[in-house]
Amino acid sequence: MSSPRLHLHRMNWQRWLGIVIKEFIQLKRDRLTFGMILGIPIVLLLIFGFALNSDPKHLPTVVLLHESTPLTRDYVAAMQHSGYFDMIATVSTEEEADRLLDEGEVQFVVSFPPDFQRALVRGEHPAVLVQADASDPVAASGALGVLNRIGNEIFAPDLPGFHPQAPTSLIDLRVHKRYNPEGITAYNIVPGLIGVILTMTMVLMTGLAMTRERERGTFENLLATPATPLEVMSGKIIPYILIGLIQVTVILLAARFIFHVPMVGSLLLLYGVVLVFICANLTLGITFSSIAQNQLQAMQMTYFFFLPSMLLSGFMFPFRGMPQWAQYVGNCLPLTHFLQLVRGILLKGNTAGMLFHHIWPLLLFIVVVLGIGLKTFRRTLD
Repeated sequence: MSSPRLHLHRMNWQRWLGIVIKEFIQLKRDRLTFGMILGIPIVLLLIFGFALNSDPKHLPTVVLLHESTPLTRDYVAAMQHSGYFDMIATVSTEEEADRLLDEGEVQFVVSFPPDFQRALVRGEHPAVLVQADASDPVAASGALGVLNRIGNEIFAPDLPGFHPQAPTSLIDLRVHKRYNPEGITAYNIVPGLIGVILTMTMVLMTGLAMTRERERGTFENLLATPATPLEVMSGKIIPYILIGLIQVTVILLAARFIFHVPMVGSLLLLYGVVLVFICANLTLGITFSSIAQNQLQAMQMTYFFFLPSMLLSGFMFPFRGMPQWAQYVGNCLPLTHFLQLVRGILLKGNTAGMLFHHIWPLLLFIVVVLGIGLKTFRRTLD
């Protein structure tokens, strides 16, 4: 005869099955959680399967031609056909080429000297200057490796007696890696960490703000006050702005004194850009907190936004190496523009005018998300 204590601990499969069914019913009712369960794997499969590429191709390139000859046109066409370079324009001055590199519009500038064809035919090995934006060292490495091979393969048929596989090169290829000539990874990663850390902390902390009020039962007291939705949202944002600025200061001190990241541009401009970026993330976090019913949902929405931001912004993988559709998605994310801004200021010394084409998308993001958040908050008030 079994004891009552053993009987109490005996597995009852009907009770167990009832608990399992209850959990599935609960998941079905929580549509946001159920959507995340299916959505996150699908998004990650699409991103890793189709968008990310460690060997970027179709990188925007401009050519500086002092004279247009058949051989220079052949070399430019060969670069285009290699798949690594997209020839977007031909410039006439070095100043224009420098501007495009500084603003991040192009990855490479290829300069052919005067009398290039004549020197090549005479066997004088003319110099071809390739200026690369090395602020992202990975983006430039693969493309630079094919340039010498292209020269020998293209020019050998026009130069009798030279074999394409010869150990010497027909041209003197001079590569100038600008902004990060030694290819130090920290110069690229550490400034990018400013944006990644701010995105993670700002969206998450503010995403929990409103839902925490709701779960603790203090949200009703907040609704009873005469404060307007704009006053409530802005009042909750201000403390986190100060927290974000403290985080940025700590990262910059570490970047300067531990990783020795160059700081060429204006720190005042950098803090101004950081302030805009913090506001963009905080408005998104407040909007998430207005939509979510509890803190778990707020965290789920935060991670659902954070993962594409980190993968499609150019922080982990070269942005130029992604397909066009992925770049369109990436350009809708604040982190993509902030990475260009912070690297442009620290490594290139960009000014506000040179950066405005990355600043206005952040301002537009704030306006759109703030409008959605205010509309959602008013519906909550009703």
